[in-house]
Amino acid sequence: METTDWKDALGKAFNMPLPEAENDSTDKGEDTNTEKGDALQQQGARRLNIVFERKGRGGKQATIVTGFVADDEAVKRVASQLKRTLGVGGSARGGEILIQGDFRQRVAEELRKMGFAV
Repeated sequence: METTDWKDALGKAFNMPLPEAENDSTDKGEDTNTEKGDALQQQGARRLNIVFERKGRGGKQATIVTGFVADDEAVKRVASQLKRTLGVGGSARGGEILIQGDFRQRVAEELRKMGFAV
């Protein structure tokens, strides 16, 4: 019986190749962070989308930034900077940043200052 690794299944589902160095490696050196995509290294390389949403949130407004292809830690660092700058709450998971409230213009301005293509 052939076993399928969850990483392989996830890679197939999202059409993303897995880095060879991460498969079954027991060496947890400092190089693991450099192999993953860093959000700040991707500045300007890919366009980010900013979406305003109210549906499914009990009438509350949310600004969502999508289009990151970095790991969750890098996206969380960008989200933390945005939240601090704007003085609002929010979260980052699954390659998306959620900012509480309608801050489309200000989020776009701040992301452009960071060097992202919006």
